[in-house]
Amino acid sequence: MKYVLAILGLGVACAIWMVIQLWTGSKSKKDRWRGGGGCGGHVILFAAFVSTLGCENNTELTQSTKNIMGTPISVTAPTGMHATVFEVFRQVDKDMSEWKPESPLTIVNQNAGVAAVQVPADLFQTLKKSIEIAQLTSGAFDPTWASLWKLWKFDGRNTVPTKAQVEALLPQVDWKKVELDELTNTVFLTEPSSMLGLGGIAKGVALDKARDTLVAQGLKDFMIVAGGQVLVHGSKNGKPWRVGIRDPEKEQTDYFAVLELTDTCVSTSGNYEKFFMKDGIRYHHIIDSKTGYPARGVKSVTVISQDATLADALSTALFVMGVEDGITLIESLSNAEALFIDESNAVHQSSGFTF
Repeated sequence: MKYVLAILGLGVACAIWMVIQLWTGSKSKKDRWRGGGGCGGHVILFAAFVSTLGCENNTELTQSTKNIMGTPISVTAPTGMHATVFEVFRQVDKDMSEWKPESPLTIVNQNAGVAAVQVPADLFQTLKKSIEIAQLTSGAFDPTWASLWKLWKFDGRNTVPTKAQVEALLPQVDWKKVELDELTNTVFLTEPSSMLGLGGIAKGVALDKARDTLVAQGLKDFMIVAGGQVLVHGSKNGKPWRVGIRDPEKEQTDYFAVLELTDTCVSTSGNYEKFFMKDGIRYHHIIDSKTGYPARGVKSVTVISQDATLADALSTALFVMGVEDGITLIESLSNAEALFIDESNAVHQSSGFTF
């Protein structure tokens, strides 16, 4: 089976289409696509903020949306299954939100430098995966990034913290200071005042859990959208699901292109999701934990993987790492592909996207 990736360029290059042929059946990374076991047809991809496009009418599939985890969660599935998905997201939010005063993660943060805290198994496994990804990305993904979040408020005040303020908090940001005990399911933040935040991975966790729950109940065809993450399974009227990718230079409803996919997840991180302008400089929400300031060099990163948790975390990590280091990392992985749009609007992709 053959997959074709057409990329519509940015700026002057918007009139240029680049066609990439990806062949399945080969085990080499160069010839691999992350569409799962049955993605057919053409894949048209451009990086940015992910939205879903309309599909043909299907009486068996309906769509509904609820605001959970601080973002709209949209489910396209048989009506009776919507509540199941929403409940999965609510439970993940209940356990893994650093903003809910009663959540287990909040209790871990409150005991930083004081005592280890026993947490639910799902939270423990998510923290374990977070530490593994932090190690994989040399700290570009760091669950202790939340220690810096108190300095960066995207609430209309447009306040840029001083260098002294940032430097005072940087010692609190270090994933190596998170101690996990698998025998007791306990978590200990050894650095006082340090803070864990799972905003860069929790939606991926919820997507994986929701997919597994629906599949276990025999459901084959569905789509779940959670902010910049889209998970698709099966098909829509016998055809791959269609996912629109927003042009980062235009309005949210403007798309570069369309992905036609099945049994996979698409996750995008971009500098246009939460930001403010100050003295002509864009300050966005993707913070480089090494500098304490928004990462530079990239406008957006899109990751495709059957592992939604990995895709969610990697889209953030690769954004922080930048094109060169990010491409090097993604080439070492067997279960993900990535596409970057840098600040000059140039397109870069892993070798699975060959011209």
